[in-house]
Amino acid sequence: MIIKHLTLANFRNHQETEVEFETGVNLFQGQNGQGKTNLVEAVHYLATLGSHRTAGYIPLIKADSEQAIVRAKVTHGGRDVLLDLELSKSAKNRVVINKSPSSRLRDILGYVQTVIFAPEDLDIVKKDPGNRRAFIDELVVQLAPRFAGIYSDYERVLKQRNALLKSARNNKVSGSSLSTLDAWDDQLLTLGTQIVVARGELLNRLEPEVLTSYQQIAAAKNEPAIKMKSSLLASGVPSYLDEEEIEDLEFLTDFAPDFVRAKFEERLKQLRPKELERGLTLVGPQRDDLVLLLNQMPAKNYASHGESWSYALALKLAARQLIRQDSNFGDPILILDDVFAELDVSRRNRLASMVLDNEQVLITAAVAEDVPLELNATLFHVEHGKVSRVQK
Repeated sequence: MIIKHLTLANFRNHQETEVEFETGVNLFQGQNGQGKTNLVEAVHYLATLGSHRTAGYIPLIKADSEQAIVRAKVTHGGRDVLLDLELSKSAKNRVVINKSPSSRLRDILGYVQTVIFAPEDLDIVKKDPGNRRAFIDELVVQLAPRFAGIYSDYERVLKQRNALLKSARNNKVSGSSLSTLDAWDDQLLTLGTQIVVARGELLNRLEPEVLTSYQQIAAAKNEPAIKMKSSLLASGVPSYLDEEEIEDLEFLTDFAPDFVRAKFEERLKQLRPKELERGLTLVGPQRDDLVLLLNQMPAKNYASHGESWSYALALKLAARQLIRQDSNFGDPILILDDVFAELDVSRRNRLASMVLDNEQVLITAAVAEDVPLELNATLFHVEHGKVSRVQK
């Protein structure tokens, strides 16, 4: 998969930008705040309809503009695809594929596949469960774009169910008056089970790839492992079930759909009194966590800074391998955003050797010399939202 051409209009600080990309490694060099990360963010947004830097899309639109445009020519499977994405502050966002308007924004998913690694990805290892859920869920959608609709529907059902629980708590509704909750429970079970099963099946594929990638990056031969702690397996009725309580949950290892749904339904019934008391859904994939282990110890608490960097990078390189295995379009576009400056020389060189065979790599760096010469990158200079190719 190759992105040949990218046009940005009023995207972040790029008022009018045109870039012709090359196969192999493309290096965008510029001082901080000049727009190099904005450029690769636009490519990643085409792949995921999400940003690795911010929630929502409004911050992507230039402050003094009403609309931003991301337009790309992508080639895979021997043919070119033209993608147009229009983001608006007040009107409906629009997507056009090969000059044909699409009714749903998420129809663009699958035409571009990316794996992005950025300093923020250290949060996957070191911070809250939400960061790890976001990582696995984005990968699920890249591998199976139909899941974008399943996640969206689950969020809608969860929101409606929480509103009903809150209303029932405030109005002291009980008994037969809660029959509407049963209907929402059925939808929550159907959609939530699909998400838990998809995450679990993906983790089983991801774990051996993470081990391989980690041991290629790191000098020490530590052994990473990934488990899922799930609210479906919690015992008893807790006084509360917030993020900090996730440490007490059990590992979920059986991802058979019937088993997952049965456990989910059992916990919903068990926790209904507590949910009515709190006005909040206390069980489901939104309450689960991926536990990243290093030599059987939680990496979040025990991994050093260097080990955490290696772990986060191994997760992304493992994701690349899974997309490679499943895709009919070749390699995903690999994006390394301001990464080399954070690595020591040995890790830089090992990373370079691991990405050299990728069909296309986009790298951003404040200092071009931080990027190993063996990558033989095509160099672009970025300044004040303007991109210019540097002739060798």
